[in-house]
Parts: sequence; structure tokens; C-alpha cells
Amino acid sequence: MGPGLPLRGLRDDIVLKSGHAADRPITLTPDEVAFVRALVIYEDDAVLALNKPSGLSSQGGRAQVHTLDELLWAFAKRGKPRPRLIHRLDRDTSGVILTAKTKPAASFLGKQMMGRQFAKTYRAIVTPGAPDPKAGEIVQALRREEIGREAYMRTCPPDHPDAESARTRYRTLAETAGAALVELHPETGRMHQLRVHLASIGRPIAGDPRYGGALVAGGRAVPRLMLHAAGLRFPHPDGQSLRIDAPAPQDMTELAAAIGLV
Repeated sequence: MGPGLPLRGLRDDIVLKSGHAADRPITLTPDEVAFVRALVIYEDDAVLALNKPSGLSSQGGRAQVHTLDELLWAFAKRGKPRPRLIHRLDRDTSGVILTAKTKPAASFLGKQMMGRQFAKTYRAIVTPGAPDPKAGEIVQALRREEIGREAYMRTCPPDHPDAESARTRYRTLAETAGAALVELHPETGRMHQLRVHLASIGRPIAGDPRYGGALVAGGRAVPRLMLHAAGLRFPHPDGQSLRIDAPAPQDMTELAAAIGLV
């Protein structure tokens, strides 16, 4: 995961606006610069992709630690804007996250994101056992609920006044009697969508107590939310279609192996 920096996050699938406080230059320590540079998994003249660790806020964290958005100042060059996030991942979700290195690239990618031209692939460990059926589609509207300072998503009828349509495709990759490794393809990008959708079919993601996820799987403690953004395919500003894959973190691969999912 890189140097042992304190980590903290937010939600997925929001194109960032200009004028955010992180537009002001931020001074980073050498350890912070080394940490974020070690996360890079792809770079060209237009885009920079990173494999975000679990626990790191994409943007807007509450603790007095830098978010990924702020850490991007490590890539700033004289006379050029720093890279800008195109989308977010929840704080506790690991995996591929995309940034744009130029304003034209940010504009282009933002439009593609809003037009749902990004194809995302996630992997998750769920309990207890494989979904039934083992592959399919979850179509379930969601609504946002505030409880104190915390935000939750709840399932709701599609005609609820606060309903947001949500659709997720899934398939089981491996299973045991008490857990399964599933691949997920969200076709919409609602807050906590994958977490709530899986919980709605009785297969919450391990390590997700907010939505009923188990903290022990196969007799092993679950160290954190077992959700990883494994791949991202999107239209590149140069006209090609690009796919970027992010290897799963060690804690997730170790848990999968320990409970017989690999």
C-alpha cells in the first residue's frame, strides 16, 4: 500500500467542479509525494491513473490528512494545471481511479462520464455464499438518507419522490459454502450502489457493517470493505478506447485465498 500514511473518503461517479479549495497549491511532505507516486498504474500525455488504497479519501475527507485530490499536487508542473479527478471511489473501496492532466482532457472525459461511456469492473467478496442466481442483474431504485453527519442509501420503490434508478450486472467467479467472489458491472453510478444492491439480495459485501456485511468470513477476520475497482474502460481523448486494470490489494487476495476463493 506504500508508505504508512494516515488514510481517510467519499462516493463514486461525480465529475469534479472547478473552484474547489484543492485548486490552491498544497505543500506535501517527501513521504506524501513518494506515497502518491507509488500509486500510479498508467500515464500518458492526457491521463494519469492510480490504484487507490482502501482508506484514502478521494476528496472532501473530514480528518486532518490529505485526500487523493490534494495529493495530486505531487504531479503539478510549472505553468500547467495539476491532474484533476474525473470520478471518485468510496473511501474504503480500493482500485483504479482516473485523473486528467490537461483541461481539454478533463472536459472531454467529464462529458464521457456524464454520458455513461465509462465501463467499470469491480470485484467483491460477499457472504454467505454465492448470489442466487449466480449471475444476473439487480435493478433496484435507491434513495439517500441522512442520519446525523452520515449519509446512507436505501432501496425504495421506483416511484418514490427521492428515487434514483440503479442497475448492476454481476456474475460469480468463485464460491464456497459461506462466501463468494463476484464480479460487478454498475450501469449507473449511485452512491454506495454496489454495496446496497448486494445487500438487497442477501449477499452484503464482507467488511461492510454499514450495510450488514460480515466482519468474519470462513473463520477469518475481514480487515476492511472487500470491494475493489478492478478495471476501467473509457474513450481516450486521442480517439482510442483504453482499458486500465488495477491489481487487487494484498489484504483482499490473502483473504480470498484463506477462505478458498482462489
